[in-house]
Amino acid sequence: MPARIARCTTAKARTSRLAAVTALAVAGSVLLTACGDQTDSGSTAPTKGAGPASANSAPLFSKLPADIQKAGVVKIGTDASYAPMEFTEDGKIVGVDIDIAQAMAKKLGIRFEFVSGTFDGLITSIYSGRQQLIMSSMTDNKKRREGLDDDGKKIGTGIDFVDYFSSGVSLLVKKGNPEGINSLDDLCGKTVAVQRGTIYEDTFKAQAEKCGANKLTIQAFDTNAEAMTRVKAGGAVADLNDYPVAAYSAKTSGGGNDFEVVGNQSDVGLFGIGVSKKNPQLRDALKEALDATIKDGSYAEVLKKWNVEDSAVKSATVNAG
Repeated sequence: MPARIARCTTAKARTSRLAAVTALAVAGSVLLTACGDQTDSGSTAPTKGAGPASANSAPLFSKLPADIQKAGVVKIGTDASYAPMEFTEDGKIVGVDIDIAQAMAKKLGIRFEFVSGTFDGLITSIYSGRQQLIMSSMTDNKKRREGLDDDGKKIGTGIDFVDYFSSGVSLLVKKGNPEGINSLDDLCGKTVAVQRGTIYEDTFKAQAEKCGANKLTIQAFDTNAEAMTRVKAGGAVADLNDYPVAAYSAKTSGGGNDFEVVGNQSDVGLFGIGVSKKNPQLRDALKEALDATIKDGSYAEVLKKWNVEDSAVKSATVNAG
């Protein structure tokens, strides 16, 4: 199954995440916070609580845990270097995931505060309590649900997912496809670039074993933007990405002159909002909020805005990846 893929730079990576906080005054809107490292608990500003449930008329506010009702805000870890899903523009985190979150926040009567960091540190931020949710084009899969690392070793309790988006994966190559890459098998003997900690890195590792002596060299980077830069410079022949991200990059980077998508879309899977297994009440409230946005059409409006209608889910599900 595919994993989520690219995102705002810290000093080290995720080239579009910068330190900034934008507060929206309306209850239920999303507070977008740029560039804090996931290890930095001081990357966000204090937020005034929403007050008692009786003072909030949002339809699903009462479904939330009492501590979240009191705080009026939920911190969401993301890697804002993965356009069009989540990226920074004019100092703000924007994208498909952020707009879906905005629609859900209106149903819940709280704010979602996005904090950007490296993708491979997002699940750890849930375990440590630095963030309460993950919304970063992360694929819902068994390994993440059970808290396993790439070698099957137990590293945490695992997380639950509220699934909100469906996507396959595609290869992204330099414009003109000078190496004639059309499938994973064409990569044997060559060098590829990929974002570290993603399912795509796992896919390339599996392909490397298949290539055997005809060695496939894998260069892993903190951000997808860095991986794409490597391909653009000719240091790698391909990057592997979720189809919406690959297609967006091919269309926009260099005015459409830097990249192209090759081969067929494969390995369709579900992106999920990650939440601690210790907080099933929050998980269930998120599921109801997503279903409410699907029912009222606001979810479809977001996907249309970003031209990713083919990735719509018909209903919210939990751990369905």
